[in-house]
Amino acid sequence: MLTTITIFTLRPGQRRWGLAQMGTSPGTLKRVPGLRFFQLLGSGAANGFGFLPNLDRYGFLGVWETMEAAAAFFATHSLWADYQRRSHETWTAELVPLRSHGLWNGLNPFDYPTDALGAAQEAGPVAVLTRASIRLRRAWRFWGFVEPTSRALAEAPGVRLAIGLGELPLVRQATFSVWDSAAAMQQYAYRDARHREVIQLTRREGWYGEELFARFQVISSQGTVDGKSPFDSEAAGAMQKTP
Repeated sequence: MLTTITIFTLRPGQRRWGLAQMGTSPGTLKRVPGLRFFQLLGSGAANGFGFLPNLDRYGFLGVWETMEAAAAFFATHSLWADYQRRSHETWTAELVPLRSHGLWNGLNPFDYPTDALGAAQEAGPVAVLTRASIRLRRAWRFWGFVEPTSRALAEAPGVRLAIGLGELPLVRQATFSVWDSAAAMQQYAYRDARHREVIQLTRREGWYGEELFARFQVISSQGTVDGKSPFDSEAAGAMQKTP
């Protein structure tokens, strides 16, 4: 099995099409062979963390029964070909879950056996996905903390990419980030005062009705976000050597 995430930025003039796909593409994706779980995700201003939507940028998350099923979709499926034609930039990463806990719409899509186990695999680049369903009565508190904490995340040592995504505006939100290593990610998670404060508040005030945290090994990366790859040549070489 394999998890993939793609960030794509639409060409000028494609906003109406892109917004419409949030409602129309899921029906097609449900019929894609080997696609076990998927989410189409919107984004906000300020690299996804802003209150207002970014109608030019979207994400696609997929969990696949096999690597071959994923490769076939990205290479040959007409829906994905349409996304590529209408996007001026895409970035796709292949991911293997290392740790995952919590629920996404009542299940954990990343709770499946993998060969990438143990601390050795976490020495290289890792990705982190956090997702929460925010209680409506707590949404104002959540968004009051988004800007300072997201700025701290984007500026944290060792972070290669940080972007905010979401299924529904305001109340179903996710953050995806890529780090030099698990150690760099933990340095931020456990030592950044603003991040610790938010974690404590979410527990004490019950912000979330549902939440999920997943850490992944990054096994491949292709394309760019905002004109650059999250990985330099050294990191790409390390990923190619991963068993």
